[in-house]
Amino acid sequence: MHYTLHQLQIFLKITEKESITKASEELYLTQPAVSIQLKKFQDQFPIPLTEVIGRKLYITDFGKEIAAAAEKILEEVEEINYKTMSYSGQLTGKLKISIVSTGKYVMPYFLSDFINQHEGIDLVLDVTNKAQVIESLKRNTVDFSLVSVLPDHLQIDKIQLMENQLYLVGNTEQKFDKKMYSTSILAELPLIYREQGSGTRHTMERFIQKNDLKVRKNMELTSNEAVKQAVLAGLGYSIMPLIGIRNELKTGRLQIIPVKGFPIKSNWHLIWLKNKKFSLVADAFLKYLESEKDTVIKQKFENI
Repeated sequence: MHYTLHQLQIFLKITEKESITKASEELYLTQPAVSIQLKKFQDQFPIPLTEVIGRKLYITDFGKEIAAAAEKILEEVEEINYKTMSYSGQLTGKLKISIVSTGKYVMPYFLSDFINQHEGIDLVLDVTNKAQVIESLKRNTVDFSLVSVLPDHLQIDKIQLMENQLYLVGNTEQKFDKKMYSTSILAELPLIYREQGSGTRHTMERFIQKNDLKVRKNMELTSNEAVKQAVLAGLGYSIMPLIGIRNELKTGRLQIIPVKGFPIKSNWHLIWLKNKKFSLVADAFLKYLESEKDTVIKQKFENI
């Protein structure tokens, strides 16, 4: 057999995604390139690794066993690379962080200098909704999680990164001339919600309930970016984090509607399980944040 590490990586991604198209997207390869490597890999085995039923790709039981073996091989290769770099004095290993979707406007700025200083670190950054972020933390599959609403059912430690401000926003087709509106305006406008499990939705619903408002829920969307695009298109209004709309505000494509009680304020926290045993990489990143977070905020977010 003459399979390559590249073929193992491709086959492992195919088994993970159960799709050649999705695997090619994840690997930044063309679909034909992935298909060719899968065929070359398959040709080395007398038993099928995959099968197609209808238009759906399935991994055979034998394919699943080969995938498990491939994963172990790639982990060993990765470990060899880490050990090699470690012996040359580099900080090496994986840093695994899960973040809520609006956190993608925040977390990269707290990571960039640290990652650039340590080329031996592999960053695994999972961007998803709050429910999935907390689940990954609960299962201890990540080092840290970034949230704006702290979980109330897990024992955690935390470091506060920066303030999170949310405003009522709409596109600029309609004029809002008052200097300040009462909260009752929320009952008059068609509102766009994030999906259940979203931290932004939690904050939005808590404000609505606190002010005893009966609102018009126009639609529900599964990402902050989707909500922003819907607002830009004039499909409704929403309560959104300032951090995610600053470019649209500067270009005049979105407007903040001044409402009493806004902005709604919370804080971005990086959290981890209490008593978690950190890897050298995770420990170094936490120390970096403790010493550099104020500098990052001043340099990257001061003008928000």
